[in-house]
Amino acid sequence: MFYILGLMKVAVTGAAGYLGTNLIPLLVERGHEVVAIDRAAPTTADPAVTWVDGDVLDPASMRAALAGAEVVYHLVALITLAEHNDLAWRVNTEGVRVTAEAALESGVRRFVHTSSIHAFDQYRAGGHIDENSSRSDDPGLPVYDRSKWSGELALRPVIERGLNAVIVNPTGVYGPVDHPERLSRLNTIATQAMRGRLPVMIGGGFDLVDVRDVAQGLILAGDKGRTGENYLLGGEMTTMTDFCRMAAARAGAKGPRFTIPAKVLGAALPVLEPIGKRLGSDSLSKAALGAVISAPVVDHGKAERELGYRPRPTTETVNDLVDFLRASRHA
Repeated sequence: MFYILGLMKVAVTGAAGYLGTNLIPLLVERGHEVVAIDRAAPTTADPAVTWVDGDVLDPASMRAALAGAEVVYHLVALITLAEHNDLAWRVNTEGVRVTAEAALESGVRRFVHTSSIHAFDQYRAGGHIDENSSRSDDPGLPVYDRSKWSGELALRPVIERGLNAVIVNPTGVYGPVDHPERLSRLNTIATQAMRGRLPVMIGGGFDLVDVRDVAQGLILAGDKGRTGENYLLGGEMTTMTDFCRMAAARAGAKGPRFTIPAKVLGAALPVLEPIGKRLGSDSLSKAALGAVISAPVVDHGKAERELGYRPRPTTETVNDLVDFLRASRHA
């Protein structure tokens, strides 16, 4: 078991993103000196945070950025619903290898890699996913799913060469604090619901997890996770209809009154997907709807037992999210 003791220099890749925005304050609260690595770095007045322009596809860039760091939290990923995307594939696979090798060469003591639930094949899951479930190796899967699994594979040889790394797999991430000008997909849906603009919602559901709990889970994985192990960071299985109704109720709006059954939507997807493509929308794609339709139950018991991970209830996150969105003038 690895425990992070005392104050130290830690590095966060993808620091300006959604998860990084929630992780960095927790690291600063612990008293750590944080090197925030991102190609689109904001300015900050916090003397404990140093922003560095880094490219996860450039070995020299990453070696320079990670110099002196004892722990690295690798958050960088290019999220897409496309079937094929060369840049997403490179960032999510080669970018993991480059960053991990730079960490090993720099003498980093601990490397926490943020993968995804999408690294597990939710279509072959049989209604249940744990750390031993089938992986996203089917070439017919969306590029994001395949690339997140391949990113884990790219990390394995570096672990075998001596990198002390652990892997976390968050589920559907939502909640505050988000970037008001570029909300995540789930937070965008919540915004529409709290405005009363979703009278109809698709059936099915997904395991939803508070971004703040994922940030805490990353720290716990760095502290206590076993080298080379995966830890699913989930929350609660929630139907999309209930999610939208909770958001609407908190805002005093009307939630969805009708639900399209998941089986009906799944049967219609082969017809709807080409229509969506012609309309220039990815909302009617297998990548966008497949996991919601299959709705596997995610077992995050391993993270609870070994890390002490404790996610908060959905109602608490939805209420906090709506309050955050209203304060950000999204309603």
